[in-house]
Amino acid sequence: MTPAETSGGTASKLADLISLAAEPSSERRREVLRQVTDLFMNSPEGARTRGAEAFGGVMNLLCADMELAVQEELAQRLAPMPDAPIGVLRRLASQDIRVAAPVLSLSPALTEADLLGVVRTQGQAHLRLVSARKSLTEGVSDVIVERGDDVTLGVLLKNQDAPLSRRSAEAVVDRAMVNPDLHEAVVERRTLPADLLNEMYFTVESRLRSRIAARNASIDPAALEAALAAGRKRMAVADGLLPPDYADAEIFVRGLAASGTVLAHALPGMLRKNERTRFLIALAELSEVDFGTAKHIIDNRDLDALAILSKAAAFDRSLFMTLAVLIDGAGEGLAKAETYGRLYGQLSRETAERTLRFWRMRQDRSQAA
Repeated sequence: MTPAETSGGTASKLADLISLAAEPSSERRREVLRQVTDLFMNSPEGARTRGAEAFGGVMNLLCADMELAVQEELAQRLAPMPDAPIGVLRRLASQDIRVAAPVLSLSPALTEADLLGVVRTQGQAHLRLVSARKSLTEGVSDVIVERGDDVTLGVLLKNQDAPLSRRSAEAVVDRAMVNPDLHEAVVERRTLPADLLNEMYFTVESRLRSRIAARNASIDPAALEAALAAGRKRMAVADGLLPPDYADAEIFVRGLAASGTVLAHALPGMLRKNERTRFLIALAELSEVDFGTAKHIIDNRDLDALAILSKAAAFDRSLFMTLAVLIDGAGEGLAKAETYGRLYGQLSRETAERTLRFWRMRQDRSQAA
């Protein structure tokens, strides 16, 4: 029999079964559901793909009022199939946990959007099954961290294949600080950033401290320095030395630079949109000073110091004047534009760079202290 004949026969049988789908008898409908499922699973792969929507419509119609045992049987049969009708899988994934379990645990057909739909709306039992899946996205993990209880969080942490965003990793450590039941799962998390791992050191018991120390010993020096820098930023935010939106703003600025955007050209737009933290991070990055120095200069509207930063960063005269007018903010900015321009023209880049070297030395001493 040719593939076309096989496909045609499948369609004919499905049509016959659809006519029986309205049977009032529960037992009869159950038998029809089994026959439809058998027909789908035994069809050639191409026929299954082409007929998935039709099969799914009939399956949904038939299993809607069926007892849990019938829905559970359907879930177990469809769960491993990559081409199972997605509408049926979505329905089953949100049912009683006995029905949802095989689909959430095994189905390769569920997309990130499907999983997000589950973890945003279902209870902890559903979240734990999703947490244990072999393949997850950061987006799904983020929602689980936000909505999951500590037991669910433990399942997610033990799943080394589940990625965690920086924000979620920080939230996990914050929760673990007050819950000893999470200590081991956090310390054993292979991808946990080193600075967050070391935050746990004084909280966990001796045997877990030894594991933290062993991991520290194996970290590449460059990676360790990056981890320490990340840790200093996190503590600075916690202590109120950095604004709460610092981490998100830093990610935005890094992404902007990576996209090929000329960061200096984006500065006026950040000021006009009141994206203050983004502006300060970008200015500090371009002039190679610390965030605190950049913030002090802008907070005090110190245009002389801004000129030094701008000249060292090789900003052109028009960009400096634009920034000066926006930062001055006293209503006299335009009138002072020529003054700003003269100020900038009189300053040599060599003088600016020499001055910045002293500022950086002060920065290094303050960090050492």
